[in-house]
Amino acid sequence: MATDTPAAPGMSVFERYLSVWVALCIVAGIALGQLIPGPFRAIGRWEIAQVNLPVAALVWIMIVPMLLKVDFAALGRTHRHWRGIGVTVFVNWAIKPFSMALLAWLFIRHLFAAWLPPEQIDGYVAGLILLAAAPCTAMVFVWSRLSGGDPGYTLSQVALNDTIMVFAFAPIVGLLLGVSSIAVPWGTLALSVALYILVPVVVAQLWRRALLRRGPAALDRTLSRLGPWSTAALLLTLVLLFAFQGEAILRQPLVIVLLAVPILIQVVVNAGAAYALNRRLGEPHAVAGPSALIGASNFFELAVATAIGLFGFESGAALATVVGVLVEVPLMLLVVHVVNRSRPWYERGAGRRRAASA
Repeated sequence: MATDTPAAPGMSVFERYLSVWVALCIVAGIALGQLIPGPFRAIGRWEIAQVNLPVAALVWIMIVPMLLKVDFAALGRTHRHWRGIGVTVFVNWAIKPFSMALLAWLFIRHLFAAWLPPEQIDGYVAGLILLAAAPCTAMVFVWSRLSGGDPGYTLSQVALNDTIMVFAFAPIVGLLLGVSSIAVPWGTLALSVALYILVPVVVAQLWRRALLRRGPAALDRTLSRLGPWSTAALLLTLVLLFAFQGEAILRQPLVIVLLAVPILIQVVVNAGAAYALNRRLGEPHAVAGPSALIGASNFFELAVATAIGLFGFESGAALATVVGVLVEVPLMLLVVHVVNRSRPWYERGAGRRRAASA
């Protein structure tokens, strides 16, 4: 699907065809895992306190460049679009994780259970919950540009979401896993939050300040140099995952399609809810577009890392988070298309609301 999408300004080749690269990683990972399983088993054993060291290093290389882009000073500007920001916070934290838990219960535990390996069902549910509990950080800037979004709003929203994530990610994940009757390894979950959210945020912000003291060009150059490393780390992590998941996928290739269904529904529902609420409140389209996109997309790098830390490489949780990577780009490009095409309809309704409130 992504390959049929016209070139969009602001997207790199990697971003535009992310689903293609993920598909290639699936093939490469499965093939390598079957042909040379020994090295991958050795990598799987490189752990300290249930943290896989190669994956931790790769996740840091993925996440830190993304967090370098975030300016937490933008939190002081959240009042400018408080309605739009309120809508996105509500969708991201009050609807999204809980709706995914419901969808996972409905589809994975019931409707699709007969076609899924019984021993992995808890893992699939856990992975979907982890995916939904982590709002997107990096790709949001791309979606905002493509939908003509207000850059100030987008930056403020991302900074606020990252701040909330430091405090809310672990409690929400723990609550939903507990409600889903899945054992919660609280120590490992807390360690994952520290390793993959708190410490990278602090490191990235200290690095950002040091670079900005030398001028904005220094930050831009660093981000440009780190981009290929971040991309390579993501792809290598996916190859490792599918090397471990290869046996299960070859036995039941339908699993990936079935896991994609609740993710697809969740994206459509959350994007639609954020878009409609902003229209109801009379927010401008430049706020509603990125609000819908932020409300629907996921910080899949964090979800993948946490799933591996909590449940391991070969878990259903790790596979479910990677399916999120596979389907997110084509889905979000579809949402961008709908948001852009529906702008006249949106502005008529929002304009009437603003006039009635005046």
